[in-house]
Amino acid sequence: MNSSAKVSSVIVSRIPARAASDGDGVKIKRVIPIAGFGQTDPFLMLDEIRSDDASDYSGGFPSHPHRGFETVTYMRQGVLEHQDHMGNRGVIASGGAQWMTAGRGVIHSEMPLQKDGAFHGFQLWLNLPASEKLRPAEYHNLEPDMIPVAQSGEHRVAVLGGRFRIGNDVITGPVGHPDGNGRATDPHIWDIELNGTQPLTFQLDGHLHANLFLYDGKASVNGEALFEDALTQLKPGAALTLNTDGHAKLLLLAGKPLKEPVVQYGPFVMNNREQIEQAIRDYQAGTLTN
Repeated sequence: MNSSAKVSSVIVSRIPARAASDGDGVKIKRVIPIAGFGQTDPFLMLDEIRSDDASDYSGGFPSHPHRGFETVTYMRQGVLEHQDHMGNRGVIASGGAQWMTAGRGVIHSEMPLQKDGAFHGFQLWLNLPASEKLRPAEYHNLEPDMIPVAQSGEHRVAVLGGRFRIGNDVITGPVGHPDGNGRATDPHIWDIELNGTQPLTFQLDGHLHANLFLYDGKASVNGEALFEDALTQLKPGAALTLNTDGHAKLLLLAGKPLKEPVVQYGPFVMNNREQIEQAIRDYQAGTLTN
């Protein structure tokens, strides 16, 4: 065997985040969407909000509609309040999350409950299959103690969704598995904190398309550097080894691609233009959530 043979890369592509704004002037880093949703299927959007300046986030996200997908909002630091047309009210504090299935329709708001200080969170949009786009809306408020945390050596993995295997144990997160019945997209959402120089090694099921988003520190996957503030797409089914020389924080996002047409217009994500036009008509007529 030739020891100098090049090892095949596990990295498919890198998508850098870009500065943007949303809601009432909230400053964000937007990673996806990019041209062609197939590249990140089943994930439709990933935003990071991070600032110590209240003027960057205080406007929040006043009342607005959604149809055809799910949202996961995860707060690393700060306090955010959700309210919706169903009468749900949830406060997402540091380490907590919310999982909302818009389905046929949701009208909601997400507003900061702090006037100053550090504010850091992520919002992820997760597609629904065509057969479920008009399913009834759902809302799940996830307190920090409802999100299981796996400890592997000095490393810490908060399992918001999916399955993390450690030894003979399997830790399952609440997102995507509300009652033991999993979503078609099989969403895996992990917040990984790497500490020390020992590697963290794991392997995802082969049907999952996996991505890593490094948001703090320096880290590598299978010996290749991860770029901060960039979504790194990985080959499905590969054994993955994460390393850092001290400390690093990153999100793992993995899911089963739907391989269906995606048409988006603002807060509506459907399969064709006619369905988008119907969503607009329903919203204008006040029947989006009926």
